Amino acid sequence: GKHYSGRTRRGDTWLRGALGEAASSASRSKTTYLSAHYRRIATRRGSKRALVAVSHTMLVIAWHLLHDQTTYRDLGPDYYQRRQDPERQTRKLVHQLQQLGHQVTLTASP
Repeated sequence: GKHYSGRTRRGDTWLRGALGEAASSASRSKTTYLSAHYRRIATRRGSKRALVAVSHTMLVIAWHLLHDQTTYRDLGPDYYQRRQDPERQTRKLVHQLQQLGHQVTLTASP
């Protein structure tokens, strides 16, 4: 509900640079949560904003690791797909096809 400015706070310049470089490296991997996070944001908002978002996510992860004394467990590149309800997505896609003028009949695959 709130609208925040798009500007980031200044923070530590060395940490910001290190997180930016780490985010750039993480975004180029193929099978991690952070790379999937980067791709989702980059398609909507652009690559530079996505890098800032990934570096912020990495900072939050680091804080939780240090605060909770736990080890890192990657959520996986399919995290966002697993979160969606398949039945709801099916209804949404069928509705979109019907809006485009197609007649849709569904059969269950074996």
